[in-house]
Amino acid sequence: MTPRLFLAAVLAALGFLVAAPALADITVDVNQAAVQPLPIAIPPFAGLPAGADIAGVVSSDLDRSGLFHPIDPATFRAQPPDVGQQPASFDPWKAIGAQALVVGRVSSAPDGRLVVEVRLWDVYAGQELGLSGGATGIRLTAQPDSWRTIAHQIADAIYEKLTGQTGYFDTRVVFVAESGPKTKRVTRLAIMDQDGANPSYLTDGSEHVYSPRFSRRRQEITYMVLRSTGTTIYLKSLETGREEVLGRFPGMSMTMAPRFSPDDSKVAFAASKGGSVNIYVMDLASHALHRLTYGLTIDTSPSFSPDGGQIVFNSDRGGSPELYVMNADGSGVHRISFGAGRYTAPVWSPDGKLIAFVKQEGEQFSIGVMAPDGSGERILTTSYFADEPTWAPNSRVIMFERKLADGASRLWTVDVTGHIERQEPYPASGSDPAWSPLLH
Repeated sequence: MTPRLFLAAVLAALGFLVAAPALADITVDVNQAAVQPLPIAIPPFAGLPAGADIAGVVSSDLDRSGLFHPIDPATFRAQPPDVGQQPASFDPWKAIGAQALVVGRVSSAPDGRLVVEVRLWDVYAGQELGLSGGATGIRLTAQPDSWRTIAHQIADAIYEKLTGQTGYFDTRVVFVAESGPKTKRVTRLAIMDQDGANPSYLTDGSEHVYSPRFSRRRQEITYMVLRSTGTTIYLKSLETGREEVLGRFPGMSMTMAPRFSPDDSKVAFAASKGGSVNIYVMDLASHALHRLTYGLTIDTSPSFSPDGGQIVFNSDRGGSPELYVMNADGSGVHRISFGAGRYTAPVWSPDGKLIAFVKQEGEQFSIGVMAPDGSGERILTTSYFADEPTWAPNSRVIMFERKLADGASRLWTVDVTGHIERQEPYPASGSDPAWSPLLH
């Protein structure tokens, strides 16, 4: 069995729909599945010293996905072959249980850029598995200080080849970094690579920031600043640093959770006015404001469907917080959540197949998913406190905030099966995560 067919079988058992030659899609109850990570050998890449670092990040990315088991290099019984040659024998790799082998080489171009070549081998079939849609390996170039980006792109290519799903490693996460005592919390807008590397601050902590949200297609974010005079929504380009005020909204005591439309032409948000909270949409070009919900209820947390035709939100119009879906013009409102507990923070997945949400029952908070019509509700993880789910761009992983009993918050991820759960490497307190689109 090739690594692709092996992992396809694993993912089919987990409920993934994997497109693989000569295989039918199989759906099994994911709650009964057991994850069997694919053993993969990733030796340090040959050539420049950066090769060891690049291979290490590729290994870490794949390991943290929960679908791969990178084998300890200390157990290797042979030197990896040159990237330009087929291995003379796959027996040493079979002996350590590897089902796939990654071989790479790093060199320097005349202009000083790094050149990274990578090939992927099926150990048991003795065949090369083409990467990025080709029949052979991949060749990437970048400035030396962008070596981590190259590593994430390689991990994405391997992930896609062996799972049939788009990777999510070459991405970033914007979030709220928190410090100081609970009574005097300092919040700063922060950004990092999805693996916790390269953290940096976008604000200085002098003002209270919250609810950052990524554009669906561009490296832009919205976020909120809370002042004594009210709240302000900002739009910021991460590529140019340019920032603009979208609105200060006089007469509204609070605005909350702006989210981009799929075409990035609008943002939807909730605003409090006259004792009620309703949902509005702002056109980013004209700043024209359109109100979508009316009443004396609390309607909040709007999130567009990927086609832009619908919006999911939560509302207490039925007596307690539940999830509702409406058309993008505010018509056709209907309830989709009917289980016990309080439903909040809905977010539509990028592929449109699921809606993530937070569910509170008693003193426990859960991250769950359901279909857009409300069917197939599944709880993925439960803890003392969980909030603010955000989807990876491939719709397979959800990042969220988990608060500890002492009030400190940490960022976690869980996959859509609920079986693969990880704490993010960011060492300090963080909340309100928002996942970027792929950078490449």
